[in-house]
Amino acid sequence: MLRYKPALSLLLFLSSAITSVNAQDISGQWQGTVQSEHPRRMVFNVSHDSTGKLQAFFVPIDRSPEHDTATAVSVSHGEVDASANGGSYHGKLSEDGTRINGTWIEGSSRSPLDFQRASEGSSWLVKSKIQFITVAPDVSLEVIDWGGSGPPLIFLAGLGNTAHVFDDFAPKFTPKYHAYGITRRGFGASSSAAPDDSNYTADRLGDDVRKVMDVLGLKKPVLIGHSIGGEELSSIGSRFPAEVAGLIYLDAGYFYALYSPESNDRELDVKDLKSALNAYLIAQSGSDLKSVIDSTANVLSEIRLVQRHLETFQRQLVLLPVPPDSGTAPVLPFAPSAIIRGEQKYTNIQVPILAIFASPHANPSLAQMSEEKRKELVSLDQQESATQAKAFAQLKSAKVVMLPNANHFVFVSNEQEVEKDMWDFLATLSPKF
Repeated sequence: MLRYKPALSLLLFLSSAITSVNAQDISGQWQGTVQSEHPRRMVFNVSHDSTGKLQAFFVPIDRSPEHDTATAVSVSHGEVDASANGGSYHGKLSEDGTRINGTWIEGSSRSPLDFQRASEGSSWLVKSKIQFITVAPDVSLEVIDWGGSGPPLIFLAGLGNTAHVFDDFAPKFTPKYHAYGITRRGFGASSSAAPDDSNYTADRLGDDVRKVMDVLGLKKPVLIGHSIGGEELSSIGSRFPAEVAGLIYLDAGYFYALYSPESNDRELDVKDLKSALNAYLIAQSGSDLKSVIDSTANVLSEIRLVQRHLETFQRQLVLLPVPPDSGTAPVLPFAPSAIIRGEQKYTNIQVPILAIFASPHANPSLAQMSEEKRKELVSLDQQESATQAKAFAQLKSAKVVMLPNANHFVFVSNEQEVEKDMWDFLATLSPKF
């Protein structure tokens, strides 16, 4: 599961060449998707400065609407090379001038990245309007409006992404629904709250979404969350079920969205163990023997949960290949770590639910492993998904869908299936929706 991906700074771009006599002009907008384990889209806009020299900017729209100026651009015989602070790109311009096929290089990672020319109608930058809504003192969130008419849908991204990750997917529902997206605090163009863990708890993030709903006057929307966005869905769905028409979890139904003792989670279980230990220490100094016994039993229960999680995690580390030594570990921004520390337990969500799981997850790196290790990792992955799917299935209001060998970004890897499942689910909701 994607928890966090370091943000890209950088980039590049291009120039032209051609097959015969005439050079091709590559000015205009190009767009493509980095084909890594976690696909992410990039937009490049190329133009000429006053001297006729190519200039370009890059927009990592799945993470931020901010423009990064390209640097170190060179073109020779149709070969395009460019670099920036965080990586480099090498590509080949097609003979018809409509594509640049190449590779994005970031550290030791090499990922295919093919660009295509974008028309005004197909541009990823013109499909929405953006506004900023204040949800707390000094905290404003980027809210995307993809348009449409009808009941509201609100899309929430995973950790490390902005709502722009849905720029291509959300508009598919605008013929019948009004689609919105919210970039949570600490990411993209949204404000970063003060570095205090209380500003990034799951319920705090859920309250941000409710504030946007209130400001925009959105009544009983369906919330759609990817990855850790599931915790915001569960926060609202468990505390304020009357305020939403339904919840759709896009590979987002893990421990942070619905806690199951069968799968457990390090962060949540360690928190409970700390509380149990504190209660035990206090009880030891008291005279109530029953409290001491009850506290002791609680401590033992929590220890067993933490131990089981650590044993599973240790086994995964043994199976996974050792990552290359990249020197000093990067210092992660505060928000992602604080959000992980701010996970909360949700156990009862009584609203209509569609929970889609990738099981097992498509993972290109498994191809480099021995068959024995690959089978065990796949088995561990399937066990986690199956346990969470079972937890959701026990909720009377939930429908569970399993997608074999789908990417964590299920709405990208299995777009048509996910779209159909969502349409079918939306059709089951009340007539006014």
